[in-house]
Order: sequence, then structure tokens, then C-alpha cells
Amino acid sequence: MKYGFVKVAAATPVIRVADPAYNAAACVALVAEAAEAGVKLLVFPELCLTGATCGDLYGHNRLLSGAMEALQSFAEETAAYDVVSVVGLPAVYADKIYNCAAVVSAGTVLGLVPKTHLSAAERRIFTPAPAQNLAIDWMGDGSFTQLGTKQMFVCNSLPSLRFGVEVGGDLYAANPLSARLVCAGAAVICNPAATPEIVGAEEYRRMAVKGMSARSLCGYITAESGEGESTTDGVYGGHAIVAECGGILAERTPFADGQALTVTEIDLERITHDRRVSDFDTSACGEITENYFDLCVEDTELTRFIDPHPFTPADPVLRAHTCERILTIQANGLKKRVTAAWAKKIVLGISGGLDSTLALLVMVRAMDLLGRPRTDIVAVTMPCFGTTVRTKTNATVLCEELGVDFRTVDIFDSVNQHFKDIGHDPAVRDVTYENAQARERTQVIMDIANDEGGMVVGTGDLSELALGWATYNGDHMSMYSVNGGVPKTLVRELTAYAAACEMEKGNTKLAEALYDILGTPVSPELLPADGEGNIAQKTEDLVGPYELHDFYLYYLLRYGFTPAKLFRMAQYALGETYDDATLIKWLETFTRRFFTQQFKRSCLPDGPAVFDVSVSPRGGWVMPSDASSALWMAEIAEIKEMYL
Repeated sequence: MKYGFVKVAAATPVIRVADPAYNAAACVALVAEAAEAGVKLLVFPELCLTGATCGDLYGHNRLLSGAMEALQSFAEETAAYDVVSVVGLPAVYADKIYNCAAVVSAGTVLGLVPKTHLSAAERRIFTPAPAQNLAIDWMGDGSFTQLGTKQMFVCNSLPSLRFGVEVGGDLYAANPLSARLVCAGAAVICNPAATPEIVGAEEYRRMAVKGMSARSLCGYITAESGEGESTTDGVYGGHAIVAECGGILAERTPFADGQALTVTEIDLERITHDRRVSDFDTSACGEITENYFDLCVEDTELTRFIDPHPFTPADPVLRAHTCERILTIQANGLKKRVTAAWAKKIVLGISGGLDSTLALLVMVRAMDLLGRPRTDIVAVTMPCFGTTVRTKTNATVLCEELGVDFRTVDIFDSVNQHFKDIGHDPAVRDVTYENAQARERTQVIMDIANDEGGMVVGTGDLSELALGWATYNGDHMSMYSVNGGVPKTLVRELTAYAAACEMEKGNTKLAEALYDILGTPVSPELLPADGEGNIAQKTEDLVGPYELHDFYLYYLLRYGFTPAKLFRMAQYALGETYDDATLIKWLETFTRRFFTQQFKRSCLPDGPAVFDVSVSPRGGWVMPSDASSALWMAEIAEIKEMYL
């Protein structure tokens, strides 16, 4: 349960209709199995202690008393397990029968939650949930338990674990109980259900669970009745779903063999964060009774999928769709800016690297959308001390094949003259040596844009901007930055997608140039090449792998996770690629640079956002330039002491 991860499960017991003792024993066995797996919250199907298909037998005292005896037995026999369970049974109050879910923890029944929305067949037997909670002496020993829907179950040791219960079809109501429970603060909704499988039911159920968890920003656990139910008028498949904020974490498909528990982890910190930063309304929750329970706080063994490349879909079809959508967003954004600025030309510095290549591909799309000639794009290569034959050749092929206005402006002499002007020794290859080239290149393309009545298109990507890996008032500046919302890992995917598209169209020379650009080390090329003419200055050797930086960037900005949680997640998602020392080293670098370089992000040019993660100071990411990183760095220091 550390870092907000709580292990949960939906249970699919094999039962006997109208045999509560047998069913209770089957459920107890699954609690034991769940506890062994580290599960803390376990949801059983609707009416599972009796079976959901007892029909008129529900009106018989022997079955009803047997159900209560089974609940008592279940509570006693699971008391030693560090698990809170939600189990279904019929319960009687004032001569009325309610279809209830009992919440059981440490041998105690914390509450009984009755079903509200009943079918015509159910109304023959059951009574809808009362308007107010009732006190029921279900054991007949003077110890009262709440029966009603206005209940919340709260963990003392982990207060963010607040869950509510709705039974079966209550999920599908126009105003479902879960909607009111989440407004009262429930982070998780448990739904014991019993719906026979018919054509379309599986898809509809999945859609409903995903939708509720998405709009309510919650975790949702549903467990359907399965093996052992009567098949007189329907067949039950044991469908189980665990969802979180619109995504399915784990699922048991109907009629799946050999899977009694559907286990995963819900991230309570993610849910809490999303609610804090959104307009999440709790004003209409009404009066709720809170029932408290205790669980041991311990490390949770992760089994859920944590995406090691959160910006890039793993599925090839979805990845291609995402790439096409992003290129379309970028091109349409630039199209609007060109039109609004009455730009006669659009200008960029082309290096033969990934970022400027992607920017040029977007510019071509924008001009095609506008119906303007590609020669209205001015691509300028500006060789200097670090330019290699490989990147210069690729830039040339790229521009020639795309049919843009390609120009070369040699900046050797102007940069050397600048060194003389400011008294800098060019043999000293420090930050002045590097940034003088970057700023000279920006001056050249800015002045060409002025001369052509145009505007400069920026090339810097999201990852570079997050790290501050840009020369202030150099490549940092433009009139419109098309790549500012695209992380480096995705820049690579977009370029690969473009290369594949060109190859399919038969543009072999262009595709081969793009593939070679993909194989070129990421570099600003501001230091001279090595003795063999190869790139000597490799960015990832200096700031770290972009794969890691993009991982930290996404989960920090999107969910506000702490360094300790980022490290724990990176261990799980990327631990086979990087050892702990490497993960910590670049987490420290990322955190330090993210804070100290905020001043560069505070004056970024406009550019299209393509994800819900952005560093735009106009709403994507608002942060003071002078914020201290002390809290974050102190936590990283603790991680280093623990693991290094």
C-alpha cells in the first residue's frame, strides 16, 4: 500500500445454489488465497453466499437464516486475514428482504449495502434500498450494523482508501449510486453483480465500468456470478473487471477457465491527484456514514502494467494512428499561425538531426494544407565547428527530396569574428564556445525570415524544454514551435512513421535519409567531430537517456508523483534495462535540471500541445522560476542512502 498502490481483486467462487455453508467455505478459501497474494480489498459476486438464482427460495426462512449463519461463519473464519471483503447475500429487516453486499473486515460486518434498482422479477422478492440507513441487529445479539446505501468504508491506516459499494444493476441507473459515492470522496467503487451472459452484455458491461471510472476519476471493481449458478433461464460467465480512471487494469473474460481471482493494483495517488487538479464536485454528496477499518501498510508487489514509454503506444496500429494524429495537430497549428501572421515564407534551421527533420516534415504538411508551394519553406543549413558530413548530407537529401528552398550559410567566420569581438579564446571549448554558435544560427534564420517577410519555426522538443537543454535566446526562440509538445522518444517514432510512409509511396531516397537520421546520435553538434569525422558530442551521454527522462517527465507532470514513487515505478517498468544506480542518477539529474531551468520555459514561444503533459507557461505548466527543489532533492538523497 506504499506509494498509494493498493492490491485489489475480484473473486469468482464456484458455488452451489441454496447452499450457504458450502458457498461461505468457498469464499473463505478465496480470501486466504487473496491474502497470500497481498490483496487488501476483495469483491465477491452478488448474492454469492446463497447463489443469485434461488428464485422464490429467497422467501424461505431456512435459506435466509442460513445466509446469515454463512455470513457469520465467513466473518469469523476470515478475521485473521488482512483483507476487507465485499460479499453478497439476502438480508431481512422489518419483514422485508434486501439484496445486500456485506462489507467484512477483521471478523466484523462493517455494513450492509442493499441494491436500489431492481428488475420486475427481483421486485417479486426484494425491496429496494431504503431512503435512509437503518440499524439492523443481523446477529440477533444486540450488536447493530448499518443497512443502507449512504455508507463509506474508510481505512484508518491509509485514509485515501475510501470505498463505496453499489450492487449489480445500480451501475446502469441514470443516476447511479456510485456517482453520489464518489462525490462523497469514494476513491474506489465495489460492485458485486450477477448478470447472465447474453450477446452484447460483455461489451456493454465493459463500457459501463470504463465510463464510470473515467468520469468519476475512481477505481472500479466488479465481480459477476459464475460457475455453479443455475442455468434454468440464463448462463453466468464470471466476468470480472478492475478499472481505473477509464482504463481496464485487469479482466477475467466470461467463461475463462482456471482464474478464480482477478488481481491487480489501484493507484490511489493517481486518483487523488486527478481529483485535486480537476473541477471535481463534492457539493452534492449528501449525508454519509463512515465505517472505519484497519489494514497493514506494506510494500505492494506490482503486477499492473506501468507503461515504460507512456508517450508512445505499444500497439503498432494505435502507434501509427497516434503519429498521424500528432502530425495533423502540428500541421494544422502551424497552418493557422502562418495564415494569421500573413507569413510569406516559413524558415527553419535544418541540421540533419531528429528535431529539425520533424519540424520540416510538419512544415511541408502545413504548406500542402494551405495549397502553397513548398518553396515557401526556407530550410537553412549553417555548418560550423561540429557539423559532420553525415548530418550535412542527410539535411541536403531531405530538403531536395521534399522540394523546399534549401540554403547554406557558413557561419565559421561570423562565429570566429564574434569570439574576437567579445575576447573569447576559441581554444576554450566551454559553454560560450557552444552557445555562440547556437545564437548565431538563430540570428541568421531570424534575419532571413525578416528579409523574406516570413517567420521562424522552432524545432526544440518537449524533453529538451523540460531539461532546459536549449540555448537561451538561441534554439530556444522562434515565432512558433511545432515540436514543443512532443517528447524526444516520440520525435523518433514520428520520424520512423514518416519514413515508413515515404517508403510505401516509393520515395526510397527520402525514406533512406530519414532512416539514417534515426540512426544518427542525438547531438547539438557544437563541438568538433572526432578524428574519424563522427559526432563527438552525444546529448544522452551528457544529460542521460531520453527514455528515462520522458518516463520521469510524464509521471511527474501528469500525476505529480514523488521522486520515491517515480523511482519505484522505474524499477518495475525499466529495471531490466537500467540498474538502480542509473535510475537514481538520471532521476537526480532530471529533477535538478527541471527546477533550475524553469526560467527558460517561462518565456517559450507558442506551439501546439498534443498531450495532457505540456510545459507551456500559458496553461500547460505554471511554476515560479525560483522554486526550490530542496524537498525533492532531499527525497532523492534518501533513495540514494537506501539503494546505493
